[in-house]
Amino acid sequence: MPLRLIFMGTPEFSVPVLTSLIGHGHEVVAVYSQPPRPAGRGMSEKKSPVHEAAERFGIPVFTPTSLKGEAEQAEFAAHDADAAVVVAYGLLLPKAILDAVPEGCWNGHASLLPRWRGAAPIQRAIMAGDKETGVMVMRMEEGLDTGPVAMAEKIAITKNMTANQLHDQLSQACADLMIRAMGALERGQLVTTPQSDQGVTYAAKIDKAEARIDWSQPAQQVHDQIRGLSPFPGAWCEMQLAVHAPEKMDRVKLLQSELADGSGEPGMVLDDQLTIACGSGAVRLVRLQRAGKSAQNADEFLRGNRVASGDKVS
Repeated sequence: MPLRLIFMGTPEFSVPVLTSLIGHGHEVVAVYSQPPRPAGRGMSEKKSPVHEAAERFGIPVFTPTSLKGEAEQAEFAAHDADAAVVVAYGLLLPKAILDAVPEGCWNGHASLLPRWRGAAPIQRAIMAGDKETGVMVMRMEEGLDTGPVAMAEKIAITKNMTANQLHDQLSQACADLMIRAMGALERGQLVTTPQSDQGVTYAAKIDKAEARIDWSQPAQQVHDQIRGLSPFPGAWCEMQLAVHAPEKMDRVKLLQSELADGSGEPGMVLDDQLTIACGSGAVRLVRLQRAGKSAQNADEFLRGNRVASGDKVS
């Protein structure tokens, strides 16, 4: 018999999980998401991707700023759900919420726990140079991503993969895995295993201050930073692009790169293909974006901007 579920999620990453649960016949009786936030040039309030998806399905949406109050907890319990599915929701669930559904709260998390517990597992895995990651379904406890794991799926991180590309793979993998997990739960066959105490790492929220490139770092580290922060917030540097204003430095977001041969003073442009020297080795910039402009491949960027061998970026 299909489960009666509450779904809790906010970003685009979570949407395929919600739609898959509905598509497989589970009854999603309520959706919880972060409240609408000001966005865009007009700063008008924008609903989250999960909020918008739930409305398309005609599912009631709840957007509390906290779940610690008695009123919010009573409202949650009143949905009379069997279980809750939580994917990148954005609020910690207090014990009263965890205990309000008899079959538990099940979290789809984008890492191979206990590595990269926390807010930014996709970006941190790439920035650390990890060769693989994955998704896991775990039964939630009061701790941060500490609950026992029911199912896992590994995904390779290829050498030039960006956070955006990995995000899309993991999002679909999370949807597929959660469907399997809820099917097993429905049959009374979902078994969990405690997480290891070894190898625990934390994926802190990305700080915009981390986005500026330090060209004195080794090429591999620079490359991992660029792809791990693409497309948001986007690693960046400053380039001298105006021929008639050599003192003016323009901020440029770096969205894609690859390791390249070459060496030189850190930040030195080594050729006419945007190969930049690092503390050791070099990277070639593949996709870039000037402030206020659309993203461009390197050859397009170079047709409209003067960056030549011997120039310096910072």
